[in-house]
Amino acid sequence: MADFPFPLVGFDLDGTLVDSNLDLTPAINHALTTLGRPGISPAETRYLVGGGSRRMFERAMEVTGGPLPEPDFEAAYGELLLHYEAHIADHTVPYPGCLEALDALAARGCRLAVVTNKLEVLARKLLDELGMTSRFDVILGGDTLGPGRAKPAPDMIDTAILMMGGGRFAMVGDSSFDVNAAKNANVPSVLLSFGYNDRPAEELGADAVINHYDELLETLERL
Repeated sequence: MADFPFPLVGFDLDGTLVDSNLDLTPAINHALTTLGRPGISPAETRYLVGGGSRRMFERAMEVTGGPLPEPDFEAAYGELLLHYEAHIADHTVPYPGCLEALDALAARGCRLAVVTNKLEVLARKLLDELGMTSRFDVILGGDTLGPGRAKPAPDMIDTAILMMGGGRFAMVGDSSFDVNAAKNANVPSVLLSFGYNDRPAEELGADAVINHYDELLETLERL
């Protein structure tokens, strides 16, 4: 156990630890309804996630009619956040094998972090409601460190490493935001092919791609 190559492992949240699509989509559609715009499907939502909730809603604007004046955007975005917070874990679940993989890493003495572009208060609320918070030594949201420091910047990964006492770190995620943050922080990344990939998984430049959480530990041991 002591020779496991990565004593520190970081995880993205939406599309990585949990499948939150069925709660994000109704929140987006609630906000779109206030604007008189058509809703989007869960399949479309998968391609909007990755840069945090604001960027997600900006992308929803792009695919449903274009940008809004700032006051109208802010009002609708506020509606999205209110709806999402009230229904944050109605349908969201950890991916198959996720909890078992986290347990296996913990059994090897690994310290674990959540490194997500989701607002920290929402990330913590979601993890609390799913009973997952205690599994992580560090939880960082996209707003935790201030403007310009969320993924793909390296700051969140660098901070997580410092907060967990230093050591070799690997990032597990599902999008270009995760892969590029890892590259910028000079740490390896593992990409989940079943997450919310914003391009085909094999094209995102991760050090490894896995198709199920059952493959995670073996993959980390090979990196």
